[in-house]
Amino acid sequence: MKYTILVNEGPYQHQAADSAIQFVRAALEKGHEIFRVFFYHDGVNNGTRLTVPPADDRLIQKAWTELAEKHGLDLVICIAAAQRRGIMDADEAKRQGLDANNIAPGFRISGLGQLVEGGIQADRLVVFGD
Repeated sequence: MKYTILVNEGPYQHQAADSAIQFVRAALEKGHEIFRVFFYHDGVNNGTRLTVPPADDRLIQKAWTELAEKHGLDLVICIAAAQRRGIMDADEAKRQGLDANNIAPGFRISGLGQLVEGGIQADRLVVFGD
């Protein structure tokens, strides 16, 4: 089965990101395909490289990055939601006249069309968070 995953909540204020990571891992272990993981609303906060949780806390952003590297996952952050929350890749930061970017490795920024395409291409769209 081919899945697209939608994550609507940030990494530390809701269980959604943890649940999504566990679902993706389990699906991949069972031989399923993850077409795309799309981060929307506060979910875009999963893709900032500037998250520094306490040493005894889980590293959700790092877990996403490692999953992307190991399995070639397409981790897409919604551009409109990212801009509202100050998350920029190098190209968008330059376009906005900013001198820095903060997107984590393995993530990319794009539009809602990527979510629509994911819904069309996948057998199932699984949503985590409100």
